[in-house]
Amino acid sequence: MKERIKSLAKTYAPDLIACRRHLHSHPELSFQEYETSKFIQSKLGEYGIPYTAGVAGTGVVALIKGRNPEKKVIALRADIDALPIEEANNVPYKSQTPGVMHACGHDVHTTVILGAARILQELRNEFEGTVKILFQPGEEKHPGGASLMIKDGALENPKPDAILGLHVLPTMETGKLGFRAGQYMASADEIYITVKSKGGHAAAPHLTADTILIASNLVVSLQQIVSRNNNPFSPSVLSICAFNGGFTTNVIPSEVKLMGTFRAMDETWRFRAHELIRKQSTELVRAMGAEIDIDILVGYPMVYNNEAVTATARSLAEDYMGKDNVEDTELRMGAEDFAFYSQVIPACFFRLGTGNKARGITHGVHTPLFDVDESALEIGSGTMAYLATQF
Repeated sequence: MKERIKSLAKTYAPDLIACRRHLHSHPELSFQEYETSKFIQSKLGEYGIPYTAGVAGTGVVALIKGRNPEKKVIALRADIDALPIEEANNVPYKSQTPGVMHACGHDVHTTVILGAARILQELRNEFEGTVKILFQPGEEKHPGGASLMIKDGALENPKPDAILGLHVLPTMETGKLGFRAGQYMASADEIYITVKSKGGHAAAPHLTADTILIASNLVVSLQQIVSRNNNPFSPSVLSICAFNGGFTTNVIPSEVKLMGTFRAMDETWRFRAHELIRKQSTELVRAMGAEIDIDILVGYPMVYNNEAVTATARSLAEDYMGKDNVEDTELRMGAEDFAFYSQVIPACFFRLGTGNKARGITHGVHTPLFDVDESALEIGSGTMAYLATQF
């Protein structure tokens, strides 16, 4: 089976590159992936794979039934949306949509899973069980397309025994895969704070509450939430990333707006921290004479890689790629809405190396110069197909 999959992945490699380049040239923002969804549907139809469209809006769910289809169900997930970034690469497949770019590799993820689906469909009489394919919208935008896919029944009829997903990693050379069991990626919540007073003249600060000064104190104070309350052995980050207020040199503004993010690896600490942020912010601002509006938007939970599923996936990846090409990957404070799946069924989310230092392919995700070594498409498709058949 392994050699059959490797041969098919190699045969389809040129098609995979063409597919990825088409997707890269035509990116669409979260929950607006209409043409992307149509393209995925056309490919599934070309491969003879039955599917259901319109899941969570633009999502697509496909089923590939092998022998004894009830024996097991393994799900493979790809995200399909792009980012609001202007591409700076000078390549033939550069984004044709101004201000939108596949800067996080979702074009790669979609292509890899399409490639795996094609291989699995061709080999469906040679493996047991069912493979469920999820093409998911809106990974980059709250509330996360994964949560909406689950609400729309994507994990039912049939319910997967496990789900696998992958993500590009430009700091890992192409030809390598990265795995980590247990806690893997952080939860991510958004913080919105408005400090309010009546405003006033800069020369008469005693006649108002200085929103700039109060907000400045608040930014500093909030850093103590993590440093003095969280277990130091449990990673957590609170970052205020926007401070907006004022418009001239001699007016104390009536309001200052702060925005930030809170990340955690522990769900209990996560929600305790929310309470501390609200309490400390409210009491500090009011003690300094102003009023406050505070909103904490609960985002993606922590990605948890089931130990047994991850051990099996890693062992199979080592068999497919060779042990020397499978590495441990570090904890990451970035977030992924794959986390929603990992909270519902046993899951494994791993990394696909896409970097190539010799060719200068080193730029990080979410940057205008991000690109990938396209030979990773063959590797990713073959690996995913092998894992699905052997699990």
